[in-house]
Amino acid sequence: MRDLFGKIKNFMRGRTWLTMIILVVALLLELISAVQYYYTKSILEDELEARAASEIVNKAILVKGMLNTTETVLNSHKDDIADLIKNQEDIGETMETIVEANPYFKSLGLAFKPGYHKNANELFEPLAHSMNDKIIVSENVASHGGHDYTTMEFYTGPATTGKPYWSDPYIDTLATPHELITTYSIPIKDSRDSLVAVAGIDLSLKWLTDTLNNRHIYPSSFCLLLTENGEPISQPVESHPRYCDFDNAVKLINDSKSQRRVVTNTKINVIEFNSEKDGEEACVFFHHMKGNPHWQVAVVCYDNEVFGKLEIMRVRIFLLMLLGFALLGYIIYRFLKNNQQLMRSESDRQRIEGELQVAKRIQSEMLPAGHIDHNNILLAATLVAAREVGGDIYDYFSRDDKLFFTIGDASGKGVPSALVMSVTHSLFRAIGARESNPTRIMQLINHAVCQGNDSSMFITLFIGVLDLPTGRLHYCNAGHDTPLMISEKTAKLDVKPNLPLGVMEDWQYEGQETKLQPGHTFLLYTDGLTEAMNVNSQQFGLSRVISHVANHPDQEPQQLLDELLQEVHTFVGDAEQSDDLTMLAIKYTPTTEAVVAQRQLSFTNDLSHVERVNKWVEDFCTELDMGESDATSMKLAVEEAVVNVINYAYPENTTGPITIEASATATALKWIITDSGVAFAPTDAPDVDTSLSAEERRIGGLGIFLVRQLMDTINYERIDGHNVLTLTKNL
Repeated sequence: MRDLFGKIKNFMRGRTWLTMIILVVALLLELISAVQYYYTKSILEDELEARAASEIVNKAILVKGMLNTTETVLNSHKDDIADLIKNQEDIGETMETIVEANPYFKSLGLAFKPGYHKNANELFEPLAHSMNDKIIVSENVASHGGHDYTTMEFYTGPATTGKPYWSDPYIDTLATPHELITTYSIPIKDSRDSLVAVAGIDLSLKWLTDTLNNRHIYPSSFCLLLTENGEPISQPVESHPRYCDFDNAVKLINDSKSQRRVVTNTKINVIEFNSEKDGEEACVFFHHMKGNPHWQVAVVCYDNEVFGKLEIMRVRIFLLMLLGFALLGYIIYRFLKNNQQLMRSESDRQRIEGELQVAKRIQSEMLPAGHIDHNNILLAATLVAAREVGGDIYDYFSRDDKLFFTIGDASGKGVPSALVMSVTHSLFRAIGARESNPTRIMQLINHAVCQGNDSSMFITLFIGVLDLPTGRLHYCNAGHDTPLMISEKTAKLDVKPNLPLGVMEDWQYEGQETKLQPGHTFLLYTDGLTEAMNVNSQQFGLSRVISHVANHPDQEPQQLLDELLQEVHTFVGDAEQSDDLTMLAIKYTPTTEAVVAQRQLSFTNDLSHVERVNKWVEDFCTELDMGESDATSMKLAVEEAVVNVINYAYPENTTGPITIEASATATALKWIITDSGVAFAPTDAPDVDTSLSAEERRIGGLGIFLVRQLMDTINYERIDGHNVLTLTKNL
């Protein structure tokens, strides 16, 4: 057996996945067993509560039935007793008859109001008493020494309230031997509604002990009967195996601070405790009886009798599971031993599929997660992956009122091309965060891609930067498919024949510029669109693309892409897709708002004009009825931007013009600062790291950093030899 386990251990070494599967299955089965155990235990708990509630109700019905019988008997003879007293007749025979007909009655007494009866000056209480199966009628038990019934509860209750009364249980000292009784008494009145006597039936409580301990819901269970104040009336016999918990149960019921809860859908209380005998967990259920007397019925149950069989079943199931796991482990060992070659083949197949899945996941994670929240464009994109992993990618993001976008296709297939495109995507994001010139972005990406490109992979890429307020599009193409400009007259975009990325590190890329008119749609795609083939090896072709977009120049981007995809699928039919198909559509939809206020200020690049600029900004803000805090922010932002232009736009000792145009709509306030100095883009400056000390921080950049904090957007454009800086604050 030791050799067998040694072989299994050696075989499983290095197969962590198999070990994990066995552990997971084991944990799952154990979890199922635990859930089944606790679910079954919950059912048993509900059943215990229901049975305890039923037991309490049944015992209460038995007790209440006897009490009701007592009340009925005495109330039915009330008038007879009153008539006998009124006619001065002897009532002993009637009392004897009543007690004889009801074996549970201990005695029937008639306690007269002191001095009322003709035969007594003070106390007079005739009594019919059951003793040794005989009825003894005593003429006056009040004559016994110390028996002053006027001080006893059975007399004072009805005499004071004028209503029937149940006394608390007490020891009957007139009987031999003494025993516990309770008395039901009623007032007897004359025709003038004056108290004559109190008639009372003494009910022996010995039968309660026999009744309550006759049958139990569980062998060790026992029942209790307590008064309303918690005094015990009935208790288990001393020979009961759990008699030791009697006092503890009574104390818990009477202790208002003991932790208790109410059984669902009932008014029955339950308190959990531990047995003094062996620490076994137990519960005491108790409830007040309705009406009078307001006694309490209680039932004590023990967990070992409720859940004992369930615990035994759980242990047996666990042992069977261990045996099953041992058998399963041996079967798995034999199976794997005989199929190692098959496993190696399966492992190779899974590795290949894993690479494909990794590449697809990388490709999907590179795609932008959301849409561009800007009123000036509508944008849609799609990437339909082929069965084989490819290297298509698209991306877009907005910064400083500009839309940065790209689309590309890496050479080759599989994971390598996907990884190369992943690096390209990361470079586009990182460089685009600080550069606004697409040609410069393309140059830097090409430099990085060429480093260590021993596999000679290349990438076709198109990068565009669209100025959203003006529609000016700066772009650079690196060997990618020519985009289409869709309008009433659809045409290919004019692009320079630059080399793809990764071919020559020192290649100088040429950028270009155009202007999108309102309503124009810019469509970019990869060769997976035009080179999609049907079963006859015919390509979809660019002509079909141009034909479709020319017939639908006003389509929204998403509808345009959906219909193009549908046409491709219809054309391809049952042919297998051989390459990724990627499309990106951008529709320029500038919105114009009514200008509510507009001003212009011209001056030269002299710092002495800064005060004049501040006054001009302040006046414009006052005209717009802006708050003092917002006006101060506007003045500070414009001042920082103007000082930046004065210091850097023109060569030293050179004078040049600067113009500020201020305009306000219902939703935004714009400051357009224009100069004819040298080209410089303040928005390309990286953010200042304010966490560094003054000695560690680089010089400059704080002005633009401050402007970024005060304004919602900052946009720079070089237009017709002028630097145009636009600061926008949303109102």
